[in-house]
Amino acid sequence: MPKETGVRLVELPQKCSLCGGTGWKEVPAGVDRRVTRCTCFLQEQSQQLLKSSGIPARYVGCEFGSYRVDVSQSQAAAKITAEKWADQYPLDRTGLLLIGPSGVGKTHLAVAAIRRLIDKGIHSLFCDYRELLKRIQNSYNPSVQATELDVLRPIFETEVVVLDDLGAVKPSEWVWDTVSLILNTRYNDKRTTIITSNFLDGPARKAGVSGTLAAAADDTLGDRIGERMRSRLFEMCRLVQIDGKDFRQRFRNGTR
Repeated sequence: MPKETGVRLVELPQKCSLCGGTGWKEVPAGVDRRVTRCTCFLQEQSQQLLKSSGIPARYVGCEFGSYRVDVSQSQAAAKITAEKWADQYPLDRTGLLLIGPSGVGKTHLAVAAIRRLIDKGIHSLFCDYRELLKRIQNSYNPSVQATELDVLRPIFETEVVVLDDLGAVKPSEWVWDTVSLILNTRYNDKRTTIITSNFLDGPARKAGVSGTLAAAADDTLGDRIGERMRSRLFEMCRLVQIDGKDFRQRFRNGTR
């Protein structure tokens, strides 16, 4: 049984006409008496899971139905892949690695996927990569109550985690070690991870880092997270490459 990380018990309406507030309703089964979860329970559970998912307000309305696919076959294919994956989960617990340039809807698809899982009662968590690293660094401040483990525990324990914008922070030994800890822990515990990144797939071309390394326009995913972790990603996730024009730029320009 997956742990119910950060989710309180479902509070049911007291006067549901179907279940009377028990959360269970009877279903026809011949001479046998069988019950299943009532719709009121599933709806309340979904709302609580959504509130605790950490999805930013900007993305909370992202669903598969609102994802624009009219200008790119690549985006249309990515939507089909992500939606099919979400519908079939947990039959296949392999995660998703959504990569492509900015503005093609990687985060939209990642959020749509976990929203579909949340509707099925699956505990999911959205985590911005840059914000996570800042929170971990902040935990080293003696005046802060939260420890590094407090910050990382939900990332380690939640059944499905979105790690958004992987590679956005300049690589350093500390960054690589932290990424390694997160990915290896989830890999070893057989937990599912959805990852988005603006950096195209490719092997690391730089032997290592000393201090921090300035970002280069042609950096690969291997350059940003290390070749070892890039290899681990392909054990954890199915690659979904998304091409297309920046939707946000087209929106600002008034074009479609």
